[in-house]
Amino acid sequence: MDLKYKRILLKFSGEVLMGRADFGWDINVLTQVAEQVKSIRALGVEVAIVVGGGNVFRGAQVQSDKIQRSTADQMGMMATVMNAIALRDVFESMSLTTRVMSAQAMASVTEGFSANAAQKALSAGDVVVFAGGTGNPFFTTDTAAALRGIEVNADVVLKATKVDGIYEADPFKNPDAKRYSKLSYTQVIQKNLQVMDLAAFALCRDHAMPIRVFDMLKTGAIERILQGEDEGTLVTIGDE
Repeated sequence: MDLKYKRILLKFSGEVLMGRADFGWDINVLTQVAEQVKSIRALGVEVAIVVGGGNVFRGAQVQSDKIQRSTADQMGMMATVMNAIALRDVFESMSLTTRVMSAQAMASVTEGFSANAAQKALSAGDVVVFAGGTGNPFFTTDTAAALRGIEVNADVVLKATKVDGIYEADPFKNPDAKRYSKLSYTQVIQKNLQVMDLAAFALCRDHAMPIRVFDMLKTGAIERILQGEDEGTLVTIGDE
């Protein structure tokens, strides 16, 4: 099978792991994610992952005049570590060799992040889950995904959302809203479309890193993307 991408950075929010719950993890969703990762690994695709922590903690919950924004962000980064090690165990239970690398120092739980070690692990066929965000406050996991994708020389950043791409308007509020199949970085800015936070988007644009926005829980979506089919929305410099 001819594949468009050989190494991907998959980014999804912690809320995805909640399923229909209000907090924590839905083991059925964790299993579904693992099954999708296993299916694309079987195609020979190298998989790196960044996951958010919103199912466990959100900084806005505690931010106040007594708890600094930087502290709240550090707490959020620790929540991503919890998600990463949960994913690791589920992946390992399905015979997917997995390494968790954290930008925050947690030697007893994860190994520290190293771009060189991550690239070697991916080349060896391991799934690599990046935790701890960028390791710095004031940056989102979108920025972590863009940064890690660039550092490990991924072919594309795949951003999973609740909808199957980027729309001209909120499709939940406007069912007639049109989905864009492809956009340039310039068009995203001109149309003021919220693809990623500005820091993450600027990183991808400056390094010509393609972004594909899609619905990960849609059956077969990742496989169709890997085969170059029109799934979700592709954001590029405009000449792909």
